[in-house]
Amino acid sequence: MTSWACTAPAKVNLCLYVGPTREDGRHELVTVMDSVSLHDHLTLTAAPPGSTGDDVLCPGVEGPNLAADALAAFRAETGWDAPPVRVTIEKRIPVAGGMAGGSADAAAALRLAAAAAGVDDVALLERIAEPLGADVPSQVRGGRVLAEGAGERLTPSAADEPHAVVVLPLDAQLSAGAVYAELDRRGGARPADELDDLRARVSAAEAGDGVIAAGLVANDLQDAALALCPPIAVALEALRDAGAVHAMVSGSGPTVVGLFPADVDWAPVLDELADFPAGISGARLLGRDPAGRWPVPGEGARP
Repeated sequence: MTSWACTAPAKVNLCLYVGPTREDGRHELVTVMDSVSLHDHLTLTAAPPGSTGDDVLCPGVEGPNLAADALAAFRAETGWDAPPVRVTIEKRIPVAGGMAGGSADAAAALRLAAAAAGVDDVALLERIAEPLGADVPSQVRGGRVLAEGAGERLTPSAADEPHAVVVLPLDAQLSAGAVYAELDRRGGARPADELDDLRARVSAAEAGDGVIAAGLVANDLQDAALALCPPIAVALEALRDAGAVHAMVSGSGPTVVGLFPADVDWAPVLDELADFPAGISGARLLGRDPAGRWPVPGEGARP
């Protein structure tokens, strides 16, 4: 079997507006996501001799992995009956940090399996991704996208707003479910008519200069995440002091990101953040076409 490799870019929500709960228990969303250059790296190879099924190795991360669910879903949907494979994940995206690291890995596993199986149908991969989690479909193609519904209705965005990104991971983890529950407890979801108005404004912005230029950068989950993880406040203030144009919780948190001008001088920014633990990442928004996400063949390949 040919080995395949690809990247799994993290994402940031440039805006995340949360509306009423749907009949299926999920919230109606309007969000613009963009991939960032911070990424995991995945390889797909033949499983070791004697293996009875596919497996996923992710050193440093224990427990079930969504990438394994993605492989199983791909086989079930396509009938791919190749011998067992192994997916190895080099982890860089913060775990349970609100940057869709698990979802990005699952989407990358779908891309790898499709490459190995000779399947060239991105729309099929997005359909397979939908039951795996709200963020997985958007990460199949990656890039900048307007997502609606519970995250499954995707519209690629024409906007291009180059920015540098500082990622501040915290020594904590938050589950999305817990953050949404706290949002509901606080009555923080927007009524349907307000969400409809924001949907129109966000859609218009993404057809033009983008939500950053339109002043629509916001995260409705931020206050709930802050209530569950108070150290977030310190990280937000540090990013503002370092000159961030916007500082916000990424997704459901607790990772905090700061947006800076694309030509930022990194030295004073990093000096300002020197008191934070190791793990700070400097990245950039990738826009419409993140490089490296499509698999390339070859043992040891590095997109």
